[in-house]
Amino acid sequence: MPLIDIHVLEGVFSDEEKAQIISGTATAFGKVAGKALQQLTSVRIHEVKSGHWGGSETMWTTERALEAKAMK
Repeated sequence: MPLIDIHVLEGVFSDEEKAQIISGTATAFGKVAGKALQQLTSVRIHEVKSGHWGGSETMWTTERALEAKAMK
């Protein structure tokens, strides 16, 4: 029933990391909504091409996202 969409830049997360994001997101949702809805929750990750995402003064790129990710 619940569908959660997550958009990320392509090439930033590995397949393993994306699986962890999907599982962790559904689990976090279930902590609020309850176990029954958690089991019905689906999560989709959409990868956006580098340079195809931005704001009024900045374009987001895979390189910029990788730099930010490295700052953990």
